[in-house]
Amino acid sequence: MKKVSILIPCYNEELSLPLLYPELCKLMDDGVLRRRYEWEVMFVNDGSSDNTLSVLQGLHAADSRISYIDLSRNFGKENAMLAGFDYVSGDCMVIMDADLQHPPSLIPQMLELWEQGWDDVYAKRLTRGHESWLRKRLSLGFYAMLQRMADVDVLPNVGDFRLLDRKCINVLRHLRESQRYTKGMYSWMGFRKTEIPFEQQDRVAGESAWNFMKLTNLAVNGITSFTTAPLRMATVLGLLVSAAAFLFLIYVLVCTLIWGDPVQGYPTMMVVILFLGGIQLLALGIIGEYLGHIYHESKHRPTYIAREMNGKLLADGTPQRL
Repeated sequence: MKKVSILIPCYNEELSLPLLYPELCKLMDDGVLRRRYEWEVMFVNDGSSDNTLSVLQGLHAADSRISYIDLSRNFGKENAMLAGFDYVSGDCMVIMDADLQHPPSLIPQMLELWEQGWDDVYAKRLTRGHESWLRKRLSLGFYAMLQRMADVDVLPNVGDFRLLDRKCINVLRHLRESQRYTKGMYSWMGFRKTEIPFEQQDRVAGESAWNFMKLTNLAVNGITSFTTAPLRMATVLGLLVSAAAFLFLIYVLVCTLIWGDPVQGYPTMMVVILFLGGIQLLALGIIGEYLGHIYHESKHRPTYIAREMNGKLLADGTPQRL
């Protein structure tokens, strides 16, 4: 009998979990699916400050199919998912959110496609649920920009809701960079992929932890992790500015020597200095982002620290060995 793992990262989801668990039970207790598959639900508590851990402990005590990992602090969703990759034991894994924006009723269709030989079955959003107009436009704009710049084909309107075969899980476990953008990793690793369209639902309870700054940081990580195009853009911009400065120099010489036209000094100087200063700071900022990645990776720190798994304190808290 094949084993299916469901990975659910959690951060302050005490209100969502009691609503999610009956939906998971409805899925796992389905007559056909129960005969075909063994089930494991792996929750990763990403340093929640509410009663999420207590709820998970209660679910584990009541249902042996429920497992949980408690991280020592909030490491972020990307690293929490890596913890799940390390500890799930299924032949395939479904990643989904705890807030029911990702409907569990879609999982049987994913399993059917997996049985047909697909390694990565991803759910593509037809709608984005209750999001502000600005957030939708920024998200679509980011995906369009990343699509043009990245070295891999990062799919738009596709999140973490997907089924991955064991071979994909093993690859993701070996990608240990600390500045993670998992959506790009899915595309980078290849394998046979297919999509399922779905209508993303609104959150059933609680509030999203993804504020504007966190989304901006994720977008920057996505760009700098999968392309060096910003560095090339800084180089091209520097060449264009140098060419423009040379042409302006010729213009000043012609105006002064041939026509005797005095060039206005202070306003021209200030405009040129401020423009060149802005270009230099932009280029330094781009270089700094890449240097920051190198700095963090050179420390070789673990991407997360696991404090407890299913009520058992882990000996050293370090990630499970590969």
